[in-house]
Amino acid sequence: EHEDHLRTVLQTLRQEKLYAKFSKCEFLLSSVAFLGHIVSAEGITMDPAKVEAITKWPRPTSVTELMRKGEKFVWNEEREKSFEELKQRLVYALVLTLPAGSDGFQIYSDASKKGLGCVLMQHRKVIAYA
Repeated sequence: EHEDHLRTVLQTLRQEKLYAKFSKCEFLLSSVAFLGHIVSAEGITMDPAKVEAITKWPRPTSVTELMRKGEKFVWNEEREKSFEELKQRLVYALVLTLPAGSDGFQIYSDASKKGLGCVLMQHRKVIAYA
């Protein structure tokens, strides 16, 4: 099946006079890094290299990193906690599932004056969220 898809893609590229440099191509991979995520048959996950980079962010140290002009800023426990929480929220992600054809989808949403969120699901698995 993968070979059929590959053949179709390459034929389409040729028909449209688009070219791929063979030395930069990779074939028959079980997973691919794409836009900070790993895409595989199991779904879409965060790229571990990106997760590591975020978790190793140092806390701000210079005045220019901490302040707007004319405002006093003190790094305290509350700000340290917020900074660590920010890093955790950036690296924590559900494993997203690829959609299965045009089978039924469910959308769950919620909104308030402070924010909104929604989840797109199929077969009780998360496809996307915002």
